[in-house]
Amino acid sequence: MPSKRPVRILYSYGLRLGAERICYTAWQQVNSLAAGGADVTLFAGSLERPLPDNVKVKTTLSRGKLRLPYKALGTIRTLALHDYIVSRRVRKLKGKVDIIHVWPSAALETLKAAAEVGIPTVLERPNAHTRFAYTVVQEECERLGMEMPPGHEHAFKPKVLEHEEKEFELADRLLCPSDFVRETFLDAGFPAGKLKRHQYGFDERRFSAAGRTPNPDKGLSMLFVGGCAPRKGVHYALRAWLKSAACTNGSFLIAGEFVTGYAEILGEMLSHPSVKVLGHRRDVPELMRQSDVLVLPSIEEGSALVTSEARGCGCVLLVSDAAGAICEHNENALVHHVGDVDSLTKHINMLNEDRSLLSRLQASSLATVDSITWQAAGRRLLEAYEQTINESR
Repeated sequence: MPSKRPVRILYSYGLRLGAERICYTAWQQVNSLAAGGADVTLFAGSLERPLPDNVKVKTTLSRGKLRLPYKALGTIRTLALHDYIVSRRVRKLKGKVDIIHVWPSAALETLKAAAEVGIPTVLERPNAHTRFAYTVVQEECERLGMEMPPGHEHAFKPKVLEHEEKEFELADRLLCPSDFVRETFLDAGFPAGKLKRHQYGFDERRFSAAGRTPNPDKGLSMLFVGGCAPRKGVHYALRAWLKSAACTNGSFLIAGEFVTGYAEILGEMLSHPSVKVLGHRRDVPELMRQSDVLVLPSIEEGSALVTSEARGCGCVLLVSDAAGAICEHNENALVHHVGDVDSLTKHINMLNEDRSLLSRLQASSLATVDSITWQAAGRRLLEAYEQTINESR
């Protein structure tokens, strides 16, 4: 019996593949697809980290060391240029590609071209529905008495919203990395059949529990990692921490840069002696190995990579139900509803007072981290592709 032909993927990403944040997520996806045996043709704005030799790489906004200046041209214009270039190639690929994977704000023309030649498409959703995300961040800022800086990725942008909502409609399937993301699209009226669940992962070579040195006699150590902005709920974490008994002899470390105006609002809480603001850090795996728990009380997310990375390092998760974390409440983590400071306070107290509970959750979490690596994420993504291809037939 002949062996099954590898899935042929055109993967389109308009930014600097392999840079930080979602650029890193996309790079890891391409790596995991190549490792899973897929036939990947990549169109990226530029490539910042090497990829396996079996990935066919074509850059749209760079040549050699030359790069189109995103800031000078504007991100919207550069993404539109990338989209146009890829769409021209798509029209020549009928019969040569099984599926096209695109990312937001750089997909509209590519999706139209794919529909013309009959190639199924999936659109990555690294965050909640854009309208939902804009709305809840704006409401949270109003409650805090601040505004997001102009141009910030989570400041309300009507043109971006209009563009992305057109992409949502044109894509055959939307890839949702968490149940929370999926729910925001269901609430917006999208049919369940259009939404495909996949997942993100973590690099088990960097984020490992090896070398952890637990000290049950010291106070509880809680860690936050990420951009410090209202959507991440740092204010909820601080309120819960300072209401808990853990703040008397424990420590709350905050590793990340604060968005303009946010730290000033939280000034009194940040000045508590148990709270240590570290700024942006490069030694995040080590910070995780030195901490008991990772807190992430987000009001909206896609699926925060930091939660899986923390699990790999042996941290117990204290997360909101909007963090998109791959975990189960009271099995390997403690999960609270968005904005529920009382529940988060209770969870901090539980782990502070009952170290056997902390150990049980940690052991359960570490026992299943193989299921949340990037390799596992690649397998799940390939399954989503295959389902989409079969359904399109």
